[in-house]
Amino acid sequence: MRKIVSLLAATVMAWSAAADEISLTVYNDNFGLVKQTRQLEFKKGLSDIKFDDVAALIDPTSVHIAPGDGGISILEQNYQYDLVNTRAMMQRYLGTEIGIITKGGEIHRGELLSFDDKFAILKASSGEITITNTAEIVDYRFPKLPEGLVLKPTLVWKADSDGNKSSECEVSYLTDGINWHAEYVAVVDKDDKNLSLSGWVSIDNKSGATYVNATLQLVAGKVNRVTQRPQYPQYPARAGMVYKDAVVEPEFQEESFFEYHLYTLTRRSTVADKETKQISLFPEATTSATKVYTLDATMRYWWSQPDKPKVKVNLEFTNAEKNGLGMPLPKGVLRVYKADSRDELQFIGEDSVSHTPKDEKVRVFLGEAFDITATRVKANHIDLGGDHARETYEIILKNHKDVDIVVTVIEPLPGWREWRIAESNIEHKKVSAYKVEFQVAVKAGGENKLIYTFEY
Repeated sequence: MRKIVSLLAATVMAWSAAADEISLTVYNDNFGLVKQTRQLEFKKGLSDIKFDDVAALIDPTSVHIAPGDGGISILEQNYQYDLVNTRAMMQRYLGTEIGIITKGGEIHRGELLSFDDKFAILKASSGEITITNTAEIVDYRFPKLPEGLVLKPTLVWKADSDGNKSSECEVSYLTDGINWHAEYVAVVDKDDKNLSLSGWVSIDNKSGATYVNATLQLVAGKVNRVTQRPQYPQYPARAGMVYKDAVVEPEFQEESFFEYHLYTLTRRSTVADKETKQISLFPEATTSATKVYTLDATMRYWWSQPDKPKVKVNLEFTNAEKNGLGMPLPKGVLRVYKADSRDELQFIGEDSVSHTPKDEKVRVFLGEAFDITATRVKANHIDLGGDHARETYEIILKNHKDVDIVVTVIEPLPGWREWRIAESNIEHKKVSAYKVEFQVAVKAGGENKLIYTFEY
């Protein structure tokens, strides 16, 4: 690895104490709010205050600083993000003398004329030109750190103080590159009538900062933001991602907040840069569940339905306190498992769930039924004249399972026309202007046929 040495001798930084308190609020839309309380030293009159360790993806226009003492005014803010790296150093030293050392131990000194990914060109004091392959360079020597380069993204404030004083300041800002989402794990019982549900949150931090021993809060809901904000360079990417061991204690407290929901971790936690952290959202809860079979012909255009549609399998439960749940569930992926005859858990499907308030139903689509088949045909079409018609459909359901089932058949209707169900051998329910539902019972090992006619 190429080394940059002798850089820090002339670096002058304003004093600032390490952050003694930090709060992090993470939103669903890949951004977060950072609040830091830090003791800063102000000199009488005008002075520059440097505040480092901010996120690389900070939105500088969102920064707010509130000094704890009176007599301090913030007149100007600058965001310095031109970070030290080999290319930046070489660009700053064009036309200036530097030194390089090759793998063979040769030392070249001279005015830097050019530098790219392949070659460095130096002009010695004697006038001799040296062209060195960058793959052969093991060390660079610079007399000092050039003006304008910083080791970390840094906020610099121009402050006016009525005296020399130390003040506890609260600094807050928004940053991109940090996100959270929920994952749920459900295990259904042998009879598919109850499930045990546990929830986790995953926090993915790529903001370019580590938040040490932070108060952590999560906001669930859609928060509006103006998207056209200034874009600033990021830290050089580091390969790989660190996955920490999941925390097992469920320690979040939930509360309604404006039109959103806020989840607060009851202890402090460190959220490291380039890390995905998992924390338990709520303790495992057991709730009643219902297996729902659906045959939905509305998923395609109503005039081009397949003759062999698939019956879908869903699990449905209510997010109610009486059922063992009741906490508003943030959106995420719910994965479902079931024990086989050897009591080994097997994965049986997953689905995305949206933000779900308490006392609302959750329906999870798991897959297509293997032992339930369906045939759907248009049995008749009669032109009644005057832009009127009558159509008859037949849906045959066969149940190859050893238990009785009920299939919810959802049928499309031409909502841009007036229509009515003229005949049906099974009672229907109008769901909307575009569809009706039928509850079709099918005995174990048997079949049943739905026949309905509608006019439009």
